Amino acid sequence: MTTTKSDITEPLFVGLDSSTQGLKTVIIDAALNVTGEYGVNFDEDLPEFKTEGGVHHDEDGLTVTSPPLMWVKALDLLLRKMADDGFPFSRVAAISGSGQQHGSVWLNDKARNALQGLKAGSTLASQLRGIFSLKRSPIWMDSSTTAQCEDREMMLGGAQAVAELTGSRAYERFTGNQIAKIYQQDPRSYDTTEHIALVSSFMASLLIGDYAPIDTSDGSGMNLMSIRSKQWSSGALDCTAPGLAYRLGEIAASHELAGKVQGYFVEEFGFDPGCDVVVFSGDNPNSLAGLRLQHTGDIAISLGTSDTVFGSLAEPKPSADEGHIFVNPVDPDAYMAMICYKNGSLTREYVRDLCSVESWKEYGDLVDTSPVGNEGQIGFYIREPEITPTILNTGVHRFGGNGQEVDSFSEAAEARAVLEGQFLSMRIHGSKIGLAPATILATGGASVDPTVIRVMSDVFGVPVFVGESANSAALGAAYRAVHGWTCGKEGKFIPFADILATAPPFQKAADPDMDAHALYTAMLDRYAELENGIAG
Repeated sequence: MTTTKSDITEPLFVGLDSSTQGLKTVIIDAALNVTGEYGVNFDEDLPEFKTEGGVHHDEDGLTVTSPPLMWVKALDLLLRKMADDGFPFSRVAAISGSGQQHGSVWLNDKARNALQGLKAGSTLASQLRGIFSLKRSPIWMDSSTTAQCEDREMMLGGAQAVAELTGSRAYERFTGNQIAKIYQQDPRSYDTTEHIALVSSFMASLLIGDYAPIDTSDGSGMNLMSIRSKQWSSGALDCTAPGLAYRLGEIAASHELAGKVQGYFVEEFGFDPGCDVVVFSGDNPNSLAGLRLQHTGDIAISLGTSDTVFGSLAEPKPSADEGHIFVNPVDPDAYMAMICYKNGSLTREYVRDLCSVESWKEYGDLVDTSPVGNEGQIGFYIREPEITPTILNTGVHRFGGNGQEVDSFSEAAEARAVLEGQFLSMRIHGSKIGLAPATILATGGASVDPTVIRVMSDVFGVPVFVGESANSAALGAAYRAVHGWTCGKEGKFIPFADILATAPPFQKAADPDMDAHALYTAMLDRYAELENGIAG
């Protein structure tokens, strides 16, 4: 946790990020300067929930969930940390937030009254413990809905038809397919569910004390919303579960206000009762906002629990084969394209541990002892069933310079292989949906690592920039809080670029070595061939 004290009285704007592994917040002032950051790590700070990396894995290797009560308790803990630090809640003009995409929170018929009736003097968790019809929330790491995905594509006219309608073909982690599975396998829980929220809208619901709407950008990641009409698709709902439109509730544009902060937070923490809560969105859309991607060729790579590559598009070009199209979170008339990888930071940590080093500095030093291109050695580290490309069978595959599979690499080759392989794959698959970078903005926890950034720059052959905060989703949520607050005050949509005209510039972290880039370009075809063999 870091915070900067200030005796000025200008308004503050809070961005929350409920990610897979923790709850973080970034606070900015009216000049868009970051003035404070706080965080809660689920595993370390809430050990009673017994999560690993913030999640629970079932024995089937496919089902992955998180306890939604943990997210409630994390908000309690985060706000109390801020209070203990003397944070001036009364100066907060607006809050917005980010939630891990595709996670769903299932609420019973007691939930609305409990949210509306929150009383100061007791914790959120103690008052909301009984509101969940499912005590285990499906999240983005879940891969258990292949049958429901196949059904959706069959009923809606094929994978490309689903992509044209919803922005993506049917994906196992997408919320609509998770809902279909629960309706089919646990109809009693579905019947006792009054409202289904996304993680983002659930966290907003806690703050306003009522059901908050799902926004169009996070709603794009459900296989349930038409990306062109920006409303629930009746066809997509009908092939999921009955009575679903009622359970999902409203859809709102990402710049709209969800409501005012609930009286509980006014009395318990000292928020101003006029504090606006701007509609929350997903972590990937908020990262786009945090990285201010305004032009074609401005691409972001987020290095978190999942790795993502994304950028803005004027027109959607959905593909059944590659990536996703979402409604743009800061421009209601535009879109964003994204490719997602499950095997991100946790996989890099796994390889680091294999290499018997304890710090990322030691890991970077180890990478430097292996030559660029790794003497042709290529590794695939599938710790979780992969999204891009679809690889459901986990395992590690190592190939020597001759293309033959081998049992092991040296520690130095292992350390380099995971980095080179991840960025080669991003370059190949990103190009297939038009993500051709002129520059890259790097974000996420690993974006502070100079070795990772150097390999990224060399593989893509373009400069890499980083912002002042590695928490781009939380920062994007804070920017969106300013944006929504301003739109609300003006009574009309204000371009996001106008709001961010004074934002601090990004800092260049790396320029590419073009000799290294040429070597990586020569590796692309062989990498793609090996990847296809594993995926096949």
